Amino acid sequence: MNLQVILGNFALILFVLMVITGVIWFLDVFFLAKRRRAAADRALADYDARSAKLTAEGIKQEHGGSRAIIEAALLRQPTWIEYSGSFFPVIALVFFLRSFLYEPFKIPSSSMVPTLLVGDLILVNKYTYGVRLPILNKKVIEVNDPQRGDVMVFKYPKDMTQDYIKRVIGVPGDKITYQNKRLTVNGKEVKYTAMDDYLDDERPVYHKQLQENLLGVQHRILNDDAAPVLNLLDVKDFPHKDACDYNEDGFTCVVPNGNYFMMGDNRDNSADSRYWGFVPNKNIVGKAFFVWMNTGNLKRIGGIH
Repeated sequence: MNLQVILGNFALILFVLMVITGVIWFLDVFFLAKRRRAAADRALADYDARSAKLTAEGIKQEHGGSRAIIEAALLRQPTWIEYSGSFFPVIALVFFLRSFLYEPFKIPSSSMVPTLLVGDLILVNKYTYGVRLPILNKKVIEVNDPQRGDVMVFKYPKDMTQDYIKRVIGVPGDKITYQNKRLTVNGKEVKYTAMDDYLDDERPVYHKQLQENLLGVQHRILNDDAAPVLNLLDVKDFPHKDACDYNEDGFTCVVPNGNYFMMGDNRDNSADSRYWGFVPNKNIVGKAFFVWMNTGNLKRIGGIH
């Protein structure tokens, strides 16, 4: 599933804006404001000298607010500096929040139905899997590792400009087998419980719905009995492909160190690790944990399981 950030690479845009407005703010505080103050002091000194001379010559003056007006005019920030100074702290705060704490995304497709629906606006925890440098996405502080069952956002290995979201099925060292649309993890069969059929939100079609117990993590999935277990023609070349064994009924993969095996909950409508391979640790963005809005369905607001 391709997650569309509101303005494309918003983190980079915010970073550039923060640098530009920050430099302007810094220059104004430590240089330009002092220069305006010095110019105002000179002008006021000249004004006071002229006023004193006129007074000494007996010439009456109507001062009014002239002195204050002169001072205010000379100290006033140019519009471009004023706006930069106002926007800088806001942009810096948003950049910090998005880079190190929480980042919003929008779900554009149905590969994670029924867990996540098209149009869901979600929040992603950026620090639970470690603190990473913004833009570079390089981990600098270890925190936690992704666990089986987590709903995780990551950079698509085939195109690092795209953010994807799937469920973690296998962690490093796991042996994942998917045969006849059933998972086995490290030799343990994943348990399934039949549920009421799921009515598609986009068209009047019912899908087979199951509760999957992924070694203790329970969540819902969809299956399409008419769809093949795996379309071998869609399987691409990818790093560590030799760790997988494909056949007509499914596959078996051993997850390499530093990598994760991801699958969508809408099993027969998801392009995931079955087709394009493992997700390296360096690609991780964060853990999806909350739906904060869906303009077409306000009942969607709540936690992600």
